[in-house]
Amino acid sequence: MGLGVGLIGSGYMGKCHALAWTSVATVFPEVGRPRLVALADASPELARQQAEAFGFGRGTGDWHDLISDPAVDVVSIAAPNQFHADMAVAALEGGKHVWCEKPMATSLEDAIRMRDAARHAGKTAILGYNYIQNPMIRHARTLIAEGRIGVVNHIRLEMDEDYMADPAEPFYWKSEKRSGYGVLDDFAVHPLSILSVLHGRITSLVADIAKPYEERPTHDGGHRTVENHDIAQALFRTEMGASGVLMVNRSAWGRKGRIALQIFGSTGSILYDQERMNELQLYSTEDPADLQGYRTILAAPPHPPYRQFIPAPGHGLGFNELKVIECHELLKAISGEHDAYVIDFERGLEIERTVHAAAQAAETRMWVQL
Repeated sequence: MGLGVGLIGSGYMGKCHALAWTSVATVFPEVGRPRLVALADASPELARQQAEAFGFGRGTGDWHDLISDPAVDVVSIAAPNQFHADMAVAALEGGKHVWCEKPMATSLEDAIRMRDAARHAGKTAILGYNYIQNPMIRHARTLIAEGRIGVVNHIRLEMDEDYMADPAEPFYWKSEKRSGYGVLDDFAVHPLSILSVLHGRITSLVADIAKPYEERPTHDGGHRTVENHDIAQALFRTEMGASGVLMVNRSAWGRKGRIALQIFGSTGSILYDQERMNELQLYSTEDPADLQGYRTILAAPPHPPYRQFIPAPGHGLGFNELKVIECHELLKAISGEHDAYVIDFERGLEIERTVHAAAQAAETRMWVQL
């Protein structure tokens, strides 16, 4: 019998977790089919409604009740950012494995507390960085490791969306200080997770942050001051000696789900855009001079684990499929099989340190060493 699952939060990402738990054994039949035990949300009524919709055995308005349930072996945390630390620590102290959405926490102290709880509990605890599960990102890692673009010397990372581009968009929790630094927590962590997989960690940076709108309207007809920042950029250096640029913006009109990577090496380069997530572009100086140019590599069965979903090339995977892959990686980690495509709380803390260093650099206008 598979592991018993408890899900906290049934919004956008909670639904993604539920879909992944429902599908993982169908796509990866070597794992046991999870048991959907309990779902917790803000009220008992909402929890019962969503538990029925998502296929969980019961709903509860108290997440403590879910964590104390002996039938729950692993807890999915898809609640707002400010609750991650308390929920994750309680779950780990209760002997549960944890799958927590990003960002890890809204303060570095809480992130350290989560890391320490995972160490002490000896349980698997990972973060929801599903973009690294894309077969095209995995293929990029293989190409870099094989030396297909030589020694990496410069990296450009971008993430842009426009869901906060409209100044008339009402104020909500993502603009609250208690949710974190804003776009650094909300967006920057994603390209940083990809950098962690493809190249390694950042060792120093200088940054700037911006707030395009000082206030937003409220639903009651008033206005409220925006408490964090929607735009950030940084210059950085990596442990491997490469220079880099990070740019993130959640008020960028026309961008819907863009994570853009440009990775330049001594003999070639790799380009990737999340809005075309089933494509990767490669330039290699090893090609004959009359054939040199970017080639487009289309996701296909030779790019694991694409074949697990679709036996034919060109049909493409989507966001929810990446979550299924991430769920599979979690189950592998719980069984003792670890690889590069899991951002556990140890690696997650490195990403959090980078985010907080960027905020410090933006405040001091000075380079920060990590």
